Amino acid sequence: MGTLRTVDDLIEAVRQEAIRGDMPIDREVYEQVHKDPVQPILFAGSLDAPVCFFGRDLGKDEVRHGQPLIGAAGKLVRVGILRAHKGQDQGATYSRAQLEKALDHALLTNTVPYKPPGNKAYADSVKERFRPFLVQLLTRFWSGHNVITLGTEAFRWFEPYGDKAQWKSSGKGDERFETVFTCSIPGITSDVKTCRLLPLPHPSPLNRRWFDRFPAMLDRRLAEVGHESLER
Repeated sequence: MGTLRTVDDLIEAVRQEAIRGDMPIDREVYEQVHKDPVQPILFAGSLDAPVCFFGRDLGKDEVRHGQPLIGAAGKLVRVGILRAHKGQDQGATYSRAQLEKALDHALLTNTVPYKPPGNKAYADSVKERFRPFLVQLLTRFWSGHNVITLGTEAFRWFEPYGDKAQWKSSGKGDERFETVFTCSIPGITSDVKTCRLLPLPHPSPLNRRWFDRFPAMLDRRLAEVGHESLER
């Protein structure tokens, strides 16, 4: 795949890859909301934002609304972004319209821009098919350098770009949620983009171990990104 000139070119290239088939897509969910199952939901938010939230894949709410991270887990992320931007405490509440303002301050994307059947993670072979497109999104079109991953699958996606010694010492256990990893992502051209990786657990309500703790953990990670950066 060569370098793509525009984001629209990138989205169309992803669509053409999906058309090739040999991958599961939860077509029923798309058809229920009259969406094309092979049209990718690649990202939402600002390509100029200092921080990218990187998740696993789409859920039914994301398909319905055409945006990553807009269901129950996504709401927690968006509330946290607005808290950091506005300097408010964890008691702050926001309407759906207000939550859309979070898109001014972050980029939201996933390892694969489609919904898998049964919400089962896509196989590594599927992730690898779409990796080159995500690399272009992150290195060519997004100007930021801070990536907050949500969950193990999203975190592992970056392992090829990390320092092997750091990954071995801090990337396997819960200490990764307190660690900042350095990743060097080679672009499709010869350029390499260096990013700071700040992992978090996935904020699903089903993830009882971390769900109640997630807002405070997110606040700490966004503080590491920097309040001034979020105001850009």
